[in-house]
Amino acid sequence: MPVFAYRGVNAQGKNIKGVVDASSISDARSRLKSDKIFVTQITESSKLAAATGADRSITRKGKVGSQDLALMTQQLSTLLSSGIPLVDSLSALIDQTENVRLKETLSDIRGRVNEGSSLADALGRHPKVFNNLYINMIRAGEASGTLDLVLDKLTFFTENQNKLRGKVTSAMAYPIFMLFAGMLAMGVIFTVVIPKLTAMYEDMDQALPWPTQLMIGLSDGLRNYWYLILALVLIVFFTFRSFVRTDAGRWKLHQFILTMPLFGPLFRMVAIARFSNTLATLLSSGVPILNAMDIVKKVLTNVVLKDVVDKVRTNLSEGDSIAEPLRRSGQFPPLVTHMISVGEKSGELEAMLYKVSQTYDNQVENKISTLTSLLEPMMILLMTGAVGFVVFSVMLPLINMNNAF
Repeated sequence: MPVFAYRGVNAQGKNIKGVVDASSISDARSRLKSDKIFVTQITESSKLAAATGADRSITRKGKVGSQDLALMTQQLSTLLSSGIPLVDSLSALIDQTENVRLKETLSDIRGRVNEGSSLADALGRHPKVFNNLYINMIRAGEASGTLDLVLDKLTFFTENQNKLRGKVTSAMAYPIFMLFAGMLAMGVIFTVVIPKLTAMYEDMDQALPWPTQLMIGLSDGLRNYWYLILALVLIVFFTFRSFVRTDAGRWKLHQFILTMPLFGPLFRMVAIARFSNTLATLLSSGVPILNAMDIVKKVLTNVVLKDVVDKVRTNLSEGDSIAEPLRRSGQFPPLVTHMISVGEKSGELEAMLYKVSQTYDNQVENKISTLTSLLEPMMILLMTGAVGFVVFSVMLPLINMNNAF
């Protein structure tokens, strides 16, 4: 059954919109009427692209988040492992999916599968929802007859990546928030508070101490030459952006990210965990090693590590191992290359990659805890020092005047 997008008014008189699964427009209207919804506009989802701009906004509105995708994958795995045919499983997913875009996507996939297409090919029609890793794992699962097991692995992989992303986000959120809060507070002090104190200092018949002169100079500069400062910031920003858009600039930036103080080791750990977890998931699902390397390269975001994976793939096609080119690159710690080498020699590469992933997941968590415990006092100390300098600069002329008397 196709999916219909509608606009209408509910029993409470509120304007609503959504989608409904029905065999025809009349059936869709009947279902909505039974739900006490007065329909003002209804269009079949497959025809939305040729409809009005308002109809297009229904199709394009929102996105399929990683949590929605993980839940859908888990539900599909449960349905298939229970012996329910694929088309019926997709129909059940459509009925219980609340995400509008995912519901329409699943409806299109079900239609293609019902017409004889493989699930992987049907998923490939929606690259903005399902990435190469997802599609290739599904293709391998269909070829091996273990689609439900592959879906389980995909669910675990997606949830693990979400947790890893959440850990990094939480580690970065605090210092970024404190930095912007501190800049805002200092901006208010130098543009509002200091000018009012400057008038008082002008009545004093004495030379001002250098900290006070520095503070007043900074305040005057921010107030009188803010447009020049803004222009300089914009010039630096756009110059930097143009530089990092070049291959050489992007490579240097990503190399710096991996070696920067405090956060560099964390970003490297995250990349290694993602590399090992992705490769292990693909290999254990039956994806050929060369195809798996192509997908891993796309999953990684750091171009320095992308180059390493590309060299590994080239060496693999020439009969080399995985561990040796990783070791030669110098970008992967000896522990990782040693564990991968042992896994290749023992025939337990997937299991060893999972162990590497778990090890670095734990290290990421420990590193984040350590960074948080270090950053909190550092940011507090920095903020205290800045405020203390302002207070000291304000009070120093008054102290000197009292001492003079």
